[in-house]
Amino acid sequence: MQKNFHIITYGCQMNVHESEKIAGMLTELGYSQCENIAAADVVVFNTCCIRENAENHAFGNIGMLKKLKSSKRDMIIAVGGCLPQQMGKADNLHEKFPYVDIIFGTHNLHKFKEYLLLKQTRRKSVIKIEDDAGIIFEDDKPFRTSYPNAWVNITYGCNNFCSYCIVPYVRGRERSRKSENILAEIRNLIKDGYKEITLLGQNVNSYGNGTNDLSFPELLEKIAAMDGKFRLRFMTSHPKDFSEELAKVIAENPKICRQVHLPVQSGSDTILKAMNRKYTSADYLKKIEILKKYVPDCAVTTDLIVGFPGETEEDFKATLELVNRVDYSSAFTFVYSRRNGTVAASMPDQIPEEVSKDRIIRLVELVNTLTREHSKKYVGKTVEVLCEGYDDKKKMYLGRDEYGRMGYFENDKDVIGEFVDIKITNANGVSLIGEKV
Repeated sequence: MQKNFHIITYGCQMNVHESEKIAGMLTELGYSQCENIAAADVVVFNTCCIRENAENHAFGNIGMLKKLKSSKRDMIIAVGGCLPQQMGKADNLHEKFPYVDIIFGTHNLHKFKEYLLLKQTRRKSVIKIEDDAGIIFEDDKPFRTSYPNAWVNITYGCNNFCSYCIVPYVRGRERSRKSENILAEIRNLIKDGYKEITLLGQNVNSYGNGTNDLSFPELLEKIAAMDGKFRLRFMTSHPKDFSEELAKVIAENPKICRQVHLPVQSGSDTILKAMNRKYTSADYLKKIEILKKYVPDCAVTTDLIVGFPGETEEDFKATLELVNRVDYSSAFTFVYSRRNGTVAASMPDQIPEEVSKDRIIRLVELVNTLTREHSKKYVGKTVEVLCEGYDDKKKMYLGRDEYGRMGYFENDKDVIGEFVDIKITNANGVSLIGEKV
């Protein structure tokens, strides 16, 4: 009898890849992935707690399964990821949703298959939250779902302890995988036909710190020297660790995409200090200057937070000024989300919601303006995109160029996984429309 699984993923690409690892374990046990949650024998929620909205969304969706679970008692519901890893959250989940069968955290994700088999032998829930974040598990076999793109972890955890961020508390201290294991994984991915490799970590450019292994620029060089036509991306970089050596490596290796995501968070030195970001706005702009010196056409993207405790209108205007000065290709914008357990959660001068809403609207308007201007420059040019999929609504194929812009185009045959040249005829915000040439 066919057994099915369904995974709901919240949060960043790190979580997307971890869901692939969970899917790999389920596949090894004979389960097949299904799109319809009602047809699943195992449902896994891979949660995120970086922002309150993601946490609330997960709670809401878990609650919606109560009725389905009562009519399908053999269904196994599991909740993993960052949310249950927070102190006291696993017990809270069990109390609020007693019909959840398995609760596990980020540190013991590699044991999910063991927990599933254990649950199948007993009635009571399996609740396993471990505090040991020092383990790097190298034997996973992800069920990859993002062809022609592949995600590859190079670091886990974080040592930065930004005052607003829960990551170091739920993912532990920073540790790097051995370069030999990373390189072997990537060789196999290229051999299997993957055309874009994205290196993942909370702070990829601190890779190898405290070890005798390769530095991050050295690792990039080793990967870029591999045979085959493919692209190499990485995320996320912390500005304090972005080096001139890294900028040179990007410039010297055409397989490394000319797009760098460098989160600034704020343009105010007062707020950056309160955030414990370990750089000033001048320091950040110096990093941008170095990057542009070696890679003049680099598309720089960023993360921005408004409404951080104590942020004044002058602080916010400093952010707008920095955004204008850097001229970002695009940006992810957020309203500060208070996370219990972080330093910022207990800071005075929490910003009223209406003030934060006003600021995010103004920031988004500026970012969208810059994004549109960057997109307009594409019109009339021919660019190479890696086709990633097909949009059923638009009836068009889609793919990104090396700068991260999404391009849509019509084609008679399936070209997913192929590099395609398209001439851009129209630009719509962050998206491009083109014709295959």
